[in-house]
Amino acid sequence: MNRRTFLLRSAALAGGSLFARTRLRAAADHAAPQAGSGRPAPARAAGSAPAGPPITEFKPLRRNTGIFTGRGGTIGWLASPAGLVVIDTQFPDTAEICLAGLPGREHRTLDVVLNTHHHFDHTGGNPVFKPASRTIVAQTNVPRLQFAAAEQAGTLADQVFADTTFGDVWRHECGDEDILAQFYGPAHTGGDAIIMFEKANVVHMGDLVFNRLYPYIDRPGGASTRNWVKQLEAAHEAFPADAIYVFGHGNPKFGVTGPRDDLLVMRDLLQALLDHVAAGIKAGQDKAAISALDNLPGFPDFHVPPPNRLPGILGTVYDELTEKA
Repeated sequence: MNRRTFLLRSAALAGGSLFARTRLRAAADHAAPQAGSGRPAPARAAGSAPAGPPITEFKPLRRNTGIFTGRGGTIGWLASPAGLVVIDTQFPDTAEICLAGLPGREHRTLDVVLNTHHHFDHTGGNPVFKPASRTIVAQTNVPRLQFAAAEQAGTLADQVFADTTFGDVWRHECGDEDILAQFYGPAHTGGDAIIMFEKANVVHMGDLVFNRLYPYIDRPGGASTRNWVKQLEAAHEAFPADAIYVFGHGNPKFGVTGPRDDLLVMRDLLQALLDHVAAGIKAGQDKAAISALDNLPGFPDFHVPPPNRLPGILGTVYDELTEKA
């Protein structure tokens, strides 16, 4: 599909449904697991001092867009004379650095802040950005999932929630840039949005892509590994081949931006996880035996210890495949 066809198709789709998270310190913050669980360790309490100053960087991409890396999920930004937009907000400390250094801001109010999903390394900076922004936008499920996760963690007082939500598609014209957000169903969580700067031809995938890193599959947060595979296939078909793709987290060797085919690398990893677990179940193995794997064959780039996240992830996939209807 060429870019013109993509934009026309997206516009038609949006017309029917509009109304309604360095250089990879980020991966360590999102991906540090609790032993054997496949789940990230609890985030540092908001406002607490980090172990050391975060390594941060603004990197322009094209046509007034760029990324900010620090601590947490990759922030995308648009900074033009006619509009200011931020995608994801990391943690409060790096959010302050991002807000202060956003190119060309000069104390202007941000038009839009978008959250790709509810995880704290993507929404923890919302309280920093909210006073300087007109609105925070997220998929409809995100505030509910964010509330539930914060309630369980005892961090409700640290939350700021989206005040504008959408179901499947959201569009916004910001100066000379058009922004498209789309939801394809549960995957990494139950509320993952893919966000595109259409004229710049830049697509922010959020945590739908952990670029050559074993992912976090948030089943309590509505995740579906099987649907995640389908989402990546749908996005690969729907979004342009010549776009720059931004990923929530990435192996330092590969980074947090890449071409469209990196979506299929992530898809292949997820499918291999499903296939490994399904084969073990069919062979009569229990969860412990299926999860006892140091690295998934064929995917050496995804193993970035310590610690090894794979056993916990396989256990999560086992739970998904054996869950009773």
